[in-house]
Amino acid sequence: MNLLALTPEKQIFSGEIKSVKVPGAGGQFEILKDHAPIVAALSEGEVRIISADGTKTTLKIHKGFVEVLNNEVSLLIQNLIED
Repeated sequence: MNLLALTPEKQIFSGEIKSVKVPGAGGQFEILKDHAPIVAALSEGEVRIISADGTKTTLKIHKGFVEVLNNEVSLLIQNLIED
């Protein structure tokens, strides 16, 4: 499964992943290989990415959208929350 994460300013992540957990507007959910097609709004929270090699990445986001289609995941993030 491939993930592309973008903000209006730059590309944040691109690559093969095992899973991604996102803060959906209705609650947190996880996207795994062969997930049904979906477009969903994201609320403030953490996006947790597990790369194909097992590396874990966490992004704190303000809000955005996620789209899943044919094992391609697109995260369109309005802006990141800096620590």
